Amino acid sequence: MIYAIGDIHGHYDKLRDAHALIEEDRALYGDDDTPIVHIGDLCDRGPQTRQVIQYLLEGVQARKEWVVLKGNHDQMFLDFLAGGDGASPRLKKGVTWLTGSMGGRDTLASYGAKKSILGSDEKFLRRARAAVPQAHVEFLNALPVWYRAEGMIFVHAGIRPGFPLDAQDEEDLLWIRDEFLWHLDAHEALIVHGHTPVDEPTHYGNRVNVDTGAGWGSDLVPVVFEHDRVYKLTPGGRSELWVPRQRPTTIVRR
Repeated sequence: MIYAIGDIHGHYDKLRDAHALIEEDRALYGDDDTPIVHIGDLCDRGPQTRQVIQYLLEGVQARKEWVVLKGNHDQMFLDFLAGGDGASPRLKKGVTWLTGSMGGRDTLASYGAKKSILGSDEKFLRRARAAVPQAHVEFLNALPVWYRAEGMIFVHAGIRPGFPLDAQDEEDLLWIRDEFLWHLDAHEALIVHGHTPVDEPTHYGNRVNVDTGAGWGSDLVPVVFEHDRVYKLTPGGRSELWVPRQRPTTIVRR
């Protein structure tokens, strides 16, 4: 059995709610050693990136059975902290990590770095980079980009079809969409990913998308994998994810 949590996007309260649902489920079906995989995009858009990173860092340091993967937003944050402008060839021309809905400024605000109307951009950028604790930088830099367990591959965005995991490009693991999302054949394992928001956790047969749009105002819905079955966790209990040509079932928590 293994749990997964999708893109958090700076929503600490939603993350704690997701963990609370997992703890309730563990009490009924699992144990404290059941791993929890966080699919990446810890930062941006939400108001609590600093709290999210600190919470996950402390959990890992406490040797909890937590796996935290890196997402493309986490990498853009790191690129900015290293002195870059947060641009990426994967973004539209003129868009950077600090642009509008990308959410970089929300992340910096969570560290107390807000742009003053009177201050210069350079002063703001220096102050913003200095506001992020080194422990957070080191934590983000050390995050893996994939995790394999129980016949599944957990990754932020997806994989490039036709290439084994050890031949994948890290950029694809963080950013890929169409080539992966429209691939209908089986992969070398069931792929569990986020990066592309869906209304609810969705099983497509060869992949499971667990990004439920927390960065855009929706809930963060955890899932659990057990005996080749996948369930989303809700306050009312487990609800099995629909797989093509299979009927959904629900387990009500009593």
